[in-house]
Amino acid sequence: IARNEGVLTLWRGLSPTLMMAVPGNVIYFAGYDWLRTSAASPLRDRVSEAYAPLSAGSVARVGAAFVVSPIEMLRTRMQHSEGPSGGIMRQTLGGLGEMVGTEGYRSLWRGLSLTLWRDVPFSGLYWWGYETGRDMLAQTRERTMGIAAGPEGGLLPRRRTQSLSQQSHSTVLMDSFIAGAGSGAVAAFVTTPFDVGKTRQQVVRYSSNQASRLPDGQLPPERRSMPQFLWHIFKTEGTTGLFKGWAARCLKVAPACAIMISSYEIGKKMAGAMNERESRDA
Repeated sequence: IARNEGVLTLWRGLSPTLMMAVPGNVIYFAGYDWLRTSAASPLRDRVSEAYAPLSAGSVARVGAAFVVSPIEMLRTRMQHSEGPSGGIMRQTLGGLGEMVGTEGYRSLWRGLSLTLWRDVPFSGLYWWGYETGRDMLAQTRERTMGIAAGPEGGLLPRRRTQSLSQQSHSTVLMDSFIAGAGSGAVAAFVTTPFDVGKTRQQVVRYSSNQASRLPDGQLPPERRSMPQFLWHIFKTEGTTGLFKGWAARCLKVAPACAIMISSYEIGKKMAGAMNERESRDA
């Protein structure tokens, strides 16, 4: 690619990726915190505390994915385009404009279902594992120091959200980094089949020389629903096919989740401390 189309082609799609990152993460993290802590949250008193992170993470991801889906389509089309980098953005925007003109604005959200199949289960599992991991780390530390004991010496119920403000910055950083990396790796591994299915289906959907139907009139496997396609992969390639690339995915996702969540937790703790100082000074 670099030899035929230029080195900058390797970074094609970076601009829309950055455009996605800001609104997507703001909606994702702010939405998750609101769903978990706000008295107006629709999940409050409807979902048990044990499963609240899973539900809140899934719902927050749906909202974020819906907002950034048109930008995701722009990025995918840019990366699928061939030729020199110059003019690709203008060409892609022109193509999107023609698509909207002929198919309507709903076409901008085409492919959203593929994203949701992968990202919603990942987000639910990730937040569930992350909060559980943070609780376990905090409670293990407290038991080691002899300041926490549940009934008959067992672990206390979930209480990290109440004790987070009392933890030092270094403790918050270390716990969130470890829990984020571990939970991210597990969630990435479990949802690898959805990532495999999404990638293969996207390649076919954006391929101009791919027949929409087989000679016998049936849909190609890649154009079927996600469950049907994953079942096809399992029947033809076995479990190996479903988890193809799991190691690379985990190696990519685990550190990314660790850095992202630890930065977020530290930033949130610092902002909370500033708000408390301002309240005392007022």
